[in-house]
Amino acid sequence: MIKIDIPGYKQIEAIHLVLDYNGTLAIDGLIKKGVRELLNILASTIKIHIVTADTFQKAKTELKSNTCELVILNGDKQDQQKAQYIAGLGIGNVIAIGNVIAIGNGRNDTLMLKSAAIGIAVIQREGAAKDALLNCDVVCFNIIDALELLSNPKRLVATLRN
Repeated sequence: MIKIDIPGYKQIEAIHLVLDYNGTLAIDGLIKKGVRELLNILASTIKIHIVTADTFQKAKTELKSNTCELVILNGDKQDQQKAQYIAGLGIGNVIAIGNVIAIGNGRNDTLMLKSAAIGIAVIQREGAAKDALLNCDVVCFNIIDALELLSNPKRLVATLRN
């Protein structure tokens, strides 16, 4: 669990980290250098979920050395599928949205970023959808910076405090 008390904003006890794959963890289907190691470090404190359309069909192979749950989406309304996925992470009748940190970049990540306790948008080579940027709490220029925020939560406090 990652506990973060952000003065004037909210207290978070994150149990789940939900990430998009392409454009977020990977560029053209290949995981960026240094990401695997950071995911493995974070996996010791938070459960990692990768929810993706897997455009390049490389996610399963690329993530084989990581401890994470991989969910490959089908069809339309992927924004709703991602939001429903994080809502379903609760125990019993408890909805988990307050215990989820989400990271993404695309239009199909918008609802996930908006409904998570903390939504982080990343802008990399693929860019980031306007709606993702407007519905997140924090914007990072790359996935390494975004993942390091979770290893150093005082950075999030400094950014989000009021």
